[in-house]
Amino acid sequence: MRRDRHAFSGRLANWLERHEQNLKWSALALGIASTVAIVQNWQPWPMVFGLPFCLIWVLCAWLRTERQLKYINLLFTALYVYGLLRWLALQP
Repeated sequence: MRRDRHAFSGRLANWLERHEQNLKWSALALGIASTVAIVQNWQPWPMVFGLPFCLIWVLCAWLRTERQLKYINLLFTALYVYGLLRWLALQP
């Protein structure tokens, strides 16, 4: 089982290395979209755009072992998930 986990993490790391630049460009587009949604007050779109933004940066931080960036984005990911679930629960 441990060997399977290491094989998977190795494949994930290789995939992230190959696609890192595209992921970062996608994160930029999501960040811009989230900002526009905030300015325009388009609820819940800032959270919808912000969640994958944070997940991309969590993956990129894991790739480079940037612990602080990783944990900050994990916190924001949890807050976005909470916000989206709360928004869904309050819908009539």
